[in-house]
Order: sequence, then C-alpha cells, then structure tokens
Amino acid sequence: QVQLVESGGGLVQAGGSLRLSCLASGSIFRLNAMAWYRQAPGKQRELVAVIGSGGTTNYADSVKGRFTISRDNAKNTMYLQMNSLKPEDTAVYYCRLTTPGAIYYWGQGTQVTVSS
Repeated sequence: QVQLVESGGGLVQAGGSLRLSCLASGSIFRLNAMAWYRQAPGKQRELVAVIGSGGTTNYADSVKGRFTISRDNAKNTMYLQMNSLKPEDTAVYYCRLTTPGAIYYWGQGTQVTVSS
C-alpha cells in the first residue's frame, strides 16, 4: 500500500520561505515520478513542479525561479523549497507519486498560507 505524507506547511509572510517534504512508503521510490500540486479555494488543482525518476524537473511558469523541487531516494522523500512566497501561493499543497505503470497516488495535503 503506497502512502504519501506531506509536511512543512504553515503561515509565512510574503517574501518568506518554506520547505515542504513528502515521505513515501510502500513503493520503490526511485522508480517513480513525483510531483507537487496545489489547490487554492475555489480553484482547480494545478501542477506546481514535477521531478522524474532520473531527476529531470519541470515547473509551472508561476513558480519558476522561486521554487525548487528535489528528491532524496535514500530517504524516500521529495522536497519543495519555496522562496519569495507571494499571497497567491496560498493553497493546499499535495504530493503525487506516479508509478512506471502510470498509477498515481496522492498525499493528504499540507496548507500553505502566505500573508501580505
């Protein structure tokens, strides 16, 4: 059974930083593509950043240059370093794991609130 647990969310002032973590269990972590999504109130869930099993990364235009996605396969953990946070970054952030067979799993989410 794959389980994903996010942590690191919280309340921060605009311009501040947070680092989110996603701990995965129940799968061979290094084989999976991982991603961060977010969902703001009243909006659809959107892709923030993705990192492939080989380490290739891609970002939404809205976070390029401010957010950095990374993974530590030895710790079964993915990270999202968020700098220069803006109020519009406020959302619930979810991690998603995609297996080589294209099955995906979601974490429960962690709230990020950026005050102006």
